[in-house]
Amino acid sequence: MSLRPTLDFLLYQWLGAESLTQRERFVDHSRETFDAVFDTCERIAREKYAPFNRLVDTQEPHFDGEKVILPQATHEANRAYAESGMLSAAQDYDEGGMQLPYTIEAAANCFFAMASVSMGSSLLTKGNANLLLVHGTEAQKEVFARNEFAGRFSGTMCLSEPEAGSSLSDITTRAVPDGDDFEAEALGPRYRIKGNKMWISAGEHELTENIIHLVLAKIPGPDGKLIPGTRGISLFIVPKKMVGSDGQLTGVRNDVALAGLNHKLGWRGTTNTLLNFGEGKYPVNDKAGAVGYLVGKPHEGLRCMFHMMNEARIGVGTAAVMLGMAGYYASLDYAKNRPQGRPVGPGGKDAAQPQVRIIEHADVKRMLLAQKSYCEGALALELYCARLVDEQHTAEAATADEARLLLEVLTPIAKSWPSEWCLEANSLAIQIHGGYGYTRDFPVEQYWRDNRLNMIHEGTHGIQATDLLGRKVLMEGGKGLQLLAARINNTVERAIQMPELAAYANALSKALQQVGATTKAAWATGNPLDALANAVPYMQGFGHTVLAWIWLDVALAALQADATNSIAVTAGKLGAVRYFYHYELPKIDAWLKVVASRDLTCAELPEEAF
Repeated sequence: MSLRPTLDFLLYQWLGAESLTQRERFVDHSRETFDAVFDTCERIAREKYAPFNRLVDTQEPHFDGEKVILPQATHEANRAYAESGMLSAAQDYDEGGMQLPYTIEAAANCFFAMASVSMGSSLLTKGNANLLLVHGTEAQKEVFARNEFAGRFSGTMCLSEPEAGSSLSDITTRAVPDGDDFEAEALGPRYRIKGNKMWISAGEHELTENIIHLVLAKIPGPDGKLIPGTRGISLFIVPKKMVGSDGQLTGVRNDVALAGLNHKLGWRGTTNTLLNFGEGKYPVNDKAGAVGYLVGKPHEGLRCMFHMMNEARIGVGTAAVMLGMAGYYASLDYAKNRPQGRPVGPGGKDAAQPQVRIIEHADVKRMLLAQKSYCEGALALELYCARLVDEQHTAEAATADEARLLLEVLTPIAKSWPSEWCLEANSLAIQIHGGYGYTRDFPVEQYWRDNRLNMIHEGTHGIQATDLLGRKVLMEGGKGLQLLAARINNTVERAIQMPELAAYANALSKALQQVGATTKAAWATGNPLDALANAVPYMQGFGHTVLAWIWLDVALAALQADATNSIAVTAGKLGAVRYFYHYELPKIDAWLKVVASRDLTCAELPEEAF
């Protein structure tokens, strides 16, 4: 099956992406140029990515003692992606970009994520370069960011440490000012970095000339001690190979050493590394410590890094969606072609009758509808968030600020909801395949393994939920939540006028009121321990309400579209809405009940009881 019809409907008939061409930044574009980008990306994904998805799963990266070895197919895919211009697709013409709307760039990248997510589409490289365009000096932009956009260099982000994990306040990697002035003025204040980082995706490989690590480290205070908490964190550019101010490699290796490769459940086509900074394996100028250049101001590293982390969270959500979609298409094809069983009539089953295809069984349709509602709904959510990015950057001031706030509230959902429910879609795809589903004869087991990582990538469920209930719904006096409620109510008001959707509109209105009341109840005591004890159930209820809204809005577009739409658009979208409102939305009662009552069952159970 092709992803294209679903993308076309969501972009052009629902989001009105073509209207973006009326804005000054995008005036050179049209639907024709957007479609040409999709044609190119779809072709590259089909030719360079999809045929090798199983290969990169079975031929994991390995270290030969000198360098990390990846299959030749990965090199060719990486080269084709860079040559397509997609690394800088949304950048200014002056940066060598196409000035595409981010909405279009995000949609185009879906083809690569569905074809082979672990071969990658340079998500971290783009995020790394985008961060430097905002927070870096002119020299840092020229030497590092622009070479990343050109495909010469690739990028990582180095946050976690073996003993710190997600607790960034506890990192111990330190940065001390470098005494000599080698390239100091050209590339920024120069430091020596010492420490260990873990879970670094694409941290070591030979796909590009150089790897640009963005490293969080602490600058010691006057007493030589590290400042406790996140206040002491700064951000540094630490290249794998030293670079001159002209952007050319100097021939000197920086003191960044591979300590080991992590062998994961999924995403096996991407190297995942432990890196040692400044251990002395590659001393620069005969001095200990990896050379790093300060980005922004000292002690503002976390603020800078969140620019990349938020971008990465939406990217992880989209990756989860496309893995779910790949599994859905595979199981749909299987269900249409696999004969098994016979229908139950008034007199029972007639064994003399021929077998029917399993898609004719109600339970298989249930599992397919669940996948469709999870994956297409989550894709719509990610594209909606991408459209908000365009609003934030190109709309008039008031609209742009609304988009900023809405993105703040929706980002935890955009990351966490697909990583949970599109994973469930992958599980259902395995179930539809029966025993074949967990063999390597079919791709669905690999999709599940790849997708299981996304619940942890860029912040676990617990981290996203704490961010949502502990910060996002409260920030700026709850204005972001109010803006979201207003948009949901606008959809309710339009849908309630249509007989086919009125019941769903009423259900969504009730769910929204329940989320609002639960938010207040959670914080009724003002004690974060009470409020956040059930942050994950809150996020699940909140997320299902958001997806119910997205689906209702999509259904409005399907009903209002012209008569040329196929049954896959009209009946398909309305069937998914019906499923979501009948089978999924009622789940929020159980989730939100424990939040509203500030149930402390989990928080208060003593360790010994386990």
